Amino acid sequence: MTGRAIARRYARALFDVSLKEADVEQVGRDLASFTDLVQRHADLALVLHNPAVPAPRKRAVVADLIALTRPSSPVVSKLLLLLAERDRLMLLPDLVEAYRERLLDHLRIVRAEVTTAVALPADRTAALRAGLVAATGRDVQLQARVDPAIVGGVVARIGSLVFDGSVVRQLDRMKEQLRGRE
Repeated sequence: MTGRAIARRYARALFDVSLKEADVEQVGRDLASFTDLVQRHADLALVLHNPAVPAPRKRAVVADLIALTRPSSPVVSKLLLLLAERDRLMLLPDLVEAYRERLLDHLRIVRAEVTTAVALPADRTAALRAGLVAATGRDVQLQARVDPAIVGGVVARIGSLVFDGSVVRQLDRMKEQLRGRE
C-alpha cells in the first residue's frame, strides 16, 4: 500500500472521529498547523522523518511540540502521538491533503482551476464561478491561472472533469472537421 493510500485511511478515520467528537474545521486547521511547523523547520523534519531515530524518541519530540503549540483539538494530539509511535510522521503532508479533500466534500465544496489567456476582471470571475456552481450543484473554490497559449476562452478543470472552451481547442475541432471532409 502506498503512503498516499495509508494517509487517506488515517484521514478518513480522523474525519469520522472528528464528526463525532470535535469541530471538523478546527481539526483540519490544527493538523495543517502542526504539519506546517514541521515543514518550516528542516532539522525538525529531518529528525521526525529519519528511520534511524527510534519511534519512542520521535513520540517524545511530538509530545513536547504538542505541549508547546497546544492544538485546540485533542483528537489531533492523539493522532500525532499515534503517528509518532508507528513511525508514520512522514505521512503528514499527504494526510493533511486527504483530510482537506474529505472536509471539502463534507461541506459540498469543489475546487476548480480556471485558465484564461488574460486575467479576468472580478465581475467576470464571479460570473464564471456562478456558472460552475450551477453546473456542479456545489459551492466552488476558484483558482485562476493565466496561460496565453490558449489564445482566448476559458478552460475549467474540476477534478477530472474539464470544460474546454479555449480558442485553441475550437481551432483543433475545426481542423478535425476539415480533415474529415477531404
